Amino acid sequence: MNSEPRSHRKSASGRYALYITLVGVVVAGAAVGGVALLNQGDEADASWHSSSKTPAAAGTSTAPVPGKTAAVREESTTVESLTLSATGDIMMSSAPNGLPPKNGDGFFDGVRKDLASDLVMGNLEQPLTDDTGASKCGSPARSGCFAFRSPPSYAGHLKDGGFQLMNLANNHAKDFGTTGNRNTINALTGAGLKYTGTEDLITTVEVKGIKVAVIGFAPYAGSNNLNDLAHAKSIVAKAKTQADLVIVQAHMGAEGATMNHVKPGTENYLGENRGDPVKFTHAVIDAGADLVIGHGPHVLRGMEFYKGKLIAYSLGNFAGGGHTLSKDGILKYGGILRVTLNSDGSYGGGKFVSTYLNSSGLPTRDSAGEHGRKLVTDLTAADFPESGVKIGTDGTIKPSA
Repeated sequence: MNSEPRSHRKSASGRYALYITLVGVVVAGAAVGGVALLNQGDEADASWHSSSKTPAAAGTSTAPVPGKTAAVREESTTVESLTLSATGDIMMSSAPNGLPPKNGDGFFDGVRKDLASDLVMGNLEQPLTDDTGASKCGSPARSGCFAFRSPPSYAGHLKDGGFQLMNLANNHAKDFGTTGNRNTINALTGAGLKYTGTEDLITTVEVKGIKVAVIGFAPYAGSNNLNDLAHAKSIVAKAKTQADLVIVQAHMGAEGATMNHVKPGTENYLGENRGDPVKFTHAVIDAGADLVIGHGPHVLRGMEFYKGKLIAYSLGNFAGGGHTLSKDGILKYGGILRVTLNSDGSYGGGKFVSTYLNSSGLPTRDSAGEHGRKLVTDLTAADFPESGVKIGTDGTIKPSA
């Protein structure tokens, strides 16, 4: 693992649920009910997404036989939907000395309401482990090298914040070696959280009767390599046979305060090939992905629609407790991406919720400044003049045309 820059420092988801409703025919004593798995969605907040039901196609009515009395049976096709939320980079502390206030209790209280959805995901960019004696920086730590960890108990803080699935495909997952990475997985699963990001892993969850597959990519050993497009397309195509929706988490692109623009071509940083974000995201969508969530640059980047699928190139820094992520300038701004997807993979609506890191590195709702929304709006206009999203003043995300 290469050393990290100042940008890290304090002073830096059977088949889709297709329900055929027989209208006008009432069978006495019969009732049909449904069970939503995981969390219920934020049904009250309907201003930013379309209806969860798609009207039936024309021509589905069955007309009565002429000259006879017959009940008219109409069929209406209902396509279900779910709402998910996702964040960028999360580091809760730099143990043992850089712990947040109250040892992290209530760490996500300021944004829990905004995170709440049917499926809540985040990018956990640090191990949850005790010191394994295998820090990538050595002991004592090499100058300019940064290895971060939080106590295993901090998985409980993620759970309390509403998170359900964490991406581990990133450049800090093995800051304390393979043992630290294994300890992280044990801590997450022990807290009832799912994870994704290891090579060939397709993490599948069922939400409201819809099967969702989540796959994590990064340009690092042990993860699904975003630079291997043939493998990336293959595993996405495989996931599409196992689930209704496929969500891609991607740790990609160069990092730092000046790296907020998306440009064509490969991005390199500290001697690492950190992928071609545009080429990668378009390739996985071509293979069947329904949404791509990017992180890694530690700054917000623009968003675009490609073949009707939303790509968020970077959601920025979401949580940086202790001496971890920078709270300087634009590095402290991030956001929560809320997206409604229909079970057929179509986009049902979305919203960007602006956040920032407070003085303790805790994620905080930026309701007054809305700096994140404004940044993403400007960056989108600059980098994706034709395919870019349109973000309303209330954060709603729509295709530009």
